[in-house]
Amino acid sequence: MEKVIILGTGAAGLTAALYTARANLEPLVIEGLEPGGQLTTTTDVENFPGFPEGIMGPELMDRMRKQAARFGANYTSGLVSEIEVAGRPLKIRLDSGVTYEATTLIIATGASAKYLGLASEQALIGHGVTSCATCDGAFYRDVPVVVIGGGDTAMEEAVFLTRFASKVTLIHRRDTFRASKIMADRVLGHEKIEVLWDSVVEEVLDPTRKEVTGVRVRNVKTNKEFVLEAKGYFSAIGHKPNTNPFVGKIDMNEQGYLITNNTCTNIEGVYAAGDVQDPVYRQAVTAAGSGCMAALETERFISGSES
Repeated sequence: MEKVIILGTGAAGLTAALYTARANLEPLVIEGLEPGGQLTTTTDVENFPGFPEGIMGPELMDRMRKQAARFGANYTSGLVSEIEVAGRPLKIRLDSGVTYEATTLIIATGASAKYLGLASEQALIGHGVTSCATCDGAFYRDVPVVVIGGGDTAMEEAVFLTRFASKVTLIHRRDTFRASKIMADRVLGHEKIEVLWDSVVEEVLDPTRKEVTGVRVRNVKTNKEFVLEAKGYFSAIGHKPNTNPFVGKIDMNEQGYLITNNTCTNIEGVYAAGDVQDPVYRQAVTAAGSGCMAALETERFISGSES
């Protein structure tokens, strides 16, 4: 039986792995479908402390992985299909059929950004297509960008991007926003933001050049299409926490984010860190911080159960 099992290898999971490994708990880290988390789809990371010149997202995650392994973290691949947390020991079953037992569990499975699903959009993720203005906005100084969405997140992203971009075009498929009035008013009253109502993106240009040069937009009422110049494409249609295996087992809110108190879930010995329990900040540094918190809580729990 494992003392600690960690689900996920993003900033939260690998930080939790580092701290529990240094505490001689020999954590077993289960890598899912996207080892390294969302940062592996990011090129330059300039806002993670300690890298004044910036660092590539995949390199940062590789360094974190090796650092945890140096202190005794063990890794295995697999996708969690089911967990049993009603009794002891905790049980984690993978889609391969393998079942692990553990004293404690740290869930750091993250959240996945929602995209439109266009082939051209997917091809350019990390090359001008992103879902985080806070993370990547500074790369788009004095160039035009587009934001996709109509909720509060889209409003926040659009307003934030006006600090850098020469122009922000907000593309929304309806003729009214879902956003709160105060957020919508900020967008509508901003001189650097233009709204394209009743419009959808049909294609992101140009995958052959491995960079965003614009978008092909269609008006849903007239079916008229045109190309809009843009150097950056920000999807702001929401995130989906990766919590399907935990439904009915661990308390979560209406959006599916795990509910925590200082990373503690409602199940004793089960902790959650990173974007899987954070619908607000969604930053690598805050994920890493919560991974540290979950690890420290895990250490305390194990120390208490062994005393």
